[in-house]
Amino acid sequence: MPRSEQLGIVDWDHPDSWNRVAALDALATLVTTGRVTTPVYDIAASRAVGSAELTAQPHDLILAEGIFAADIVPDLRVRGLLAGAFCVHHRPGVTFVRRLVRDLSERRKPPLTLVRRGLALMREEPALIRRQQDLGAEPARAKHLEPRLSALARR
Repeated sequence: MPRSEQLGIVDWDHPDSWNRVAALDALATLVTTGRVTTPVYDIAASRAVGSAELTAQPHDLILAEGIFAADIVPDLRVRGLLAGAFCVHHRPGVTFVRRLVRDLSERRKPPLTLVRRGLALMREEPALIRRQQDLGAEPARAKHLEPRLSALARR
């Protein structure tokens, strides 16, 4: 696993921390068969700790989220599996606070590490949004996205 140069811990925000091909194949399997088994990760342990089965009905709208979701937008588009691609974001300070509260409540890492990591991610957020936009994701605020997702689900 890649490690953060600044913090010396596993860097779950590094592209090498995930298996892009496996994620793409899992989404394709879920869409085409309605069922897929995926790994369950424990961020505090920095490893997969099990698996879970996801299911979907033929007309369900499947939402793939996460820092790397935009990386597979072009492939999903080519495969005819993409209804829409959005980079949902808030003001960087809001994201920082929400991430810190979540990470502290889940005891993902020591508090000082979480603060340092959160501040680094907050500084990098504008570049992350630009990168996701370059990959085909449309920047959007969560409060404006629900009607658009509802319209996509009705297709």
